[in-house]
Amino acid sequence: MGIDIVVAFFLFGMAATLIGGRIEFPRGLYQGLTLFLLLAIGLKGGVALSEHASARLIPQALVVLLLGLALPFIAYPILRKFGQWDRTDAAATAAHYGSVSVGTFAVAVALLESRGVDYEAYFPLFVVLLEVPAIALGIYLASRRGAEASALNWRSLLLNQGCVLLLGGLLIGWLAGVEGSAKVMSMFETAFHGALALFLLYMGCQAARYFPEVVRNGAFLTSFAIVMPLIGAAVGGLLAVSMDFSTGGVALLATLGASASYIAAPAALGVALPKANLSLPLTASLAITFPFNVLIGIPIYLSIATYIHTQFA
Repeated sequence: MGIDIVVAFFLFGMAATLIGGRIEFPRGLYQGLTLFLLLAIGLKGGVALSEHASARLIPQALVVLLLGLALPFIAYPILRKFGQWDRTDAAATAAHYGSVSVGTFAVAVALLESRGVDYEAYFPLFVVLLEVPAIALGIYLASRRGAEASALNWRSLLLNQGCVLLLGGLLIGWLAGVEGSAKVMSMFETAFHGALALFLLYMGCQAARYFPEVVRNGAFLTSFAIVMPLIGAAVGGLLAVSMDFSTGGVALLATLGASASYIAAPAALGVALPKANLSLPLTASLAITFPFNVLIGIPIYLSIATYIHTQFA
């Protein structure tokens, strides 16, 4: 089977940048693509909520929140003990790996849809739930007694672009329902893969530009940025299996557990933890974890989820 077409755009952007090719994105295009993808994901999830919302969503949401809190507690001691990182840098990086990457989630959704794999379409709600708790916990961990948590601007954190657009899309899709949203959903569904391809082209260019930082920061950073996603995927996948999610649902929660933020977390932590060296988590998440998940991780998570459902369903 050939490579997925949207992943090919990511590889192209990375390869072109590494050999010195110049791909200049028009100013604002990346922001426009991000806005489109967030709204498209939110709308689709909102329409699904209007059809499938039930009381069982409450315990599922609570478990997802626990996942977002558990991952920083796993990452933080690894960074402190094995990496010998100071408290602030370890806490900031742990927060990145507890929060999520909407871009990684979008790639996973595109793969599931291209292969005809069903999943719980209200998953965008879980993306929103995973966005914030880990960032707040990371700021708390940066201080022995949690004193630095006072530096957290809750309004800015809760009203960041990712949360606002996902929640807005969810609300609009939920209120409009299937019939009401049909007027706009055709555009969002038809253009989704094209927008994702352009987004991944840009991300490939950005990932390649961080490669010198990977070399400078050594083997531990690379090892952590690959091992931590596998741990997060295992935890997320096991929780999804325990909640009897579909094959696609198991793969998606594993993907969310494996992903690392490179948008919301840096923006929030740059203000709340000005002493943190954010080049470390950005290099890990953008130059290592994101490519690993897009090229290797997501297909593995889907294969394992399929095997589990085939053997034990």
